[in-house]
Amino acid sequence: MKQRSIELLAPARNLECGIEAVNHGADAVYIGASRFGARSSAGNTVEDIARLVEYAHVFRVRVYVTVNTILKDDELVDTERLIWQLYRVGVDALIVQDVALLDMDLPPIPLHASTQMDNRTLEKVGWLSGLGFQQVVLARELSVEEINRIHQVCPVPLEVFVHGALCVSFSGQCYVSQHCFGRSANRGECAQFCRLKFDMVDSDGRVIEQGRHLLSLKDMNRSGELEELLDAGVSSFKIEGRLKDVSYVKNVTAYYRRRLDEILKRRPEFRRASSGEARLLFEPCVEKSFNRGFTRYYLHGRTRDVLSPDTPKSIGERVGTVKEVRKDCLVVSGVSRFANGDGLCFFDEQRRLQGFRINRGENNRLYLTDMPAVKPHTVLYRNFDQDFERMLSRPSAERKMKASWCLAEVPAGYVLTLTDEDGVRATRFFESVHEEARTSQADRIRSQLMKTGNTPFLVTGVELRLSGERFIPSSLLAEWRRTLIESLLVARRVNYPYSYRNLPTEFTRLQEKKIKELPEGTNPRLTYLANVMNRKAEEVYRRMGAVSVEPALECREPSGAVLMFCKHCLRYTMGWCPRQNREQSPFREPYYLVAADGRRFRLVFDCRNCQMKVVADE
Repeated sequence: MKQRSIELLAPARNLECGIEAVNHGADAVYIGASRFGARSSAGNTVEDIARLVEYAHVFRVRVYVTVNTILKDDELVDTERLIWQLYRVGVDALIVQDVALLDMDLPPIPLHASTQMDNRTLEKVGWLSGLGFQQVVLARELSVEEINRIHQVCPVPLEVFVHGALCVSFSGQCYVSQHCFGRSANRGECAQFCRLKFDMVDSDGRVIEQGRHLLSLKDMNRSGELEELLDAGVSSFKIEGRLKDVSYVKNVTAYYRRRLDEILKRRPEFRRASSGEARLLFEPCVEKSFNRGFTRYYLHGRTRDVLSPDTPKSIGERVGTVKEVRKDCLVVSGVSRFANGDGLCFFDEQRRLQGFRINRGENNRLYLTDMPAVKPHTVLYRNFDQDFERMLSRPSAERKMKASWCLAEVPAGYVLTLTDEDGVRATRFFESVHEEARTSQADRIRSQLMKTGNTPFLVTGVELRLSGERFIPSSLLAEWRRTLIESLLVARRVNYPYSYRNLPTEFTRLQEKKIKELPEGTNPRLTYLANVMNRKAEEVYRRMGAVSVEPALECREPSGAVLMFCKHCLRYTMGWCPRQNREQSPFREPYYLVAADGRRFRLVFDCRNCQMKVVADE
């Protein structure tokens, strides 16, 4: 049976997060370099990335580096130089957006198509596969059926987000941050416009919603749909969070590792993509890490549970309701346990998020320094669990690979072999006198060889091939053991299964046919949506048949342009969708979002494509 390799892909803000992602079960880690990543505040030096590569590759965990911004002409040389540096330290692949890289002098490092390339159609994914991309990160908005349709036709491995924060606009197609603040999301400088408060008004100025976060989505959680996604053809399960702290990385990675392993144990057609087992010293719980509430986000079509209109902040886990408000404490109903220093929050009568710290917790009584204005029956959430965070601040997992020993007697001494779970082995001959022992030595020899300390190995068996009872000093066995472990680590590095970049298979064919696979569908006249910011990218598209190529919005004034393309639709959320709801709106279109500074944005409802578009009101 041919097995499909399945990877759990975890984020790394820095070296510490990357190492802990490996320790807690990641099969691959993605991290930003010092420049040109879509999270400009999460950059890392090549030296730190090299250290992560060295650590991760021991477990055959892959390291992907994000180089997924669009590039200026004067940045191409620096980008090329950076990519060569990353290649030389052993990075496994680059996650990229700018097609200029297809025409640059790059090493044979694999390229993955970032979700910033707006990968939501079968034609687009097929186009990317033909150009040599070895993994494609699909748009978050796709349903299971759409993912499966792509998988059935396109041979390229598919990467899908399963957890974390959501952008309300299709990735790579959001220009509002650039328009409002001069900070381009396609350049790694998103200003989080979608987390702001807005009034929603109609064309007559009547207020539909006031002071709400109408573009702020809940966080994704597809932990219950992993097997369904596997069956749909997903090979890489991606956790969002390159700006998240190390406790988030530990907890969420460990949680998804467990869920995936439960499936892989009973599905032999799939195999995990790395080696070793993460042994946890805590019980992972994703509700305890940063979240705005959870949604599966259109995995089975439209639902109304995607929006978090009351707050863009973390609410954490639901822990009970207020049973009684006393002079010096709150009495809480529920089964949760509380600790001194826990952070709790609740929504007041105006649906504003309020928070407080527990000074002292005694069973279900919470003693506070300052009593909040909370009423009985109010739902409480814990967004900071003191005991849980304290546990995660310490070593909370270790990763070990299974290995076995064979000690064989030969005429001039002994041959010792150490073989790991991947079949990699190290063998050494040790010259030694065969000293007879009066008592059985097997248990002592096995005990000495079983000791692996802080090494990445866990010994599961020791085979002894001796002609009789042999006395080998424990100090000598310890020396041999250390020598073989070091040799096996070297052998794993030498035998690491690097991948190399695919050559384009359809580049010539694409030049000889109508270019119906260009990013904008059937139109060979590319608009600003192609995000072309440099001459080399323009040349690539023109060689493929583009008749004209508009520059990216970052290069010009975006007057009249659509600034956001959203699957999230406020008309649907309000119950006024002409396709799916019978209720008609009492308000007159067009509707507008009005920001706190007075700026207005017109909402355009594209029912044919089932999208909401946001346009600056000029």
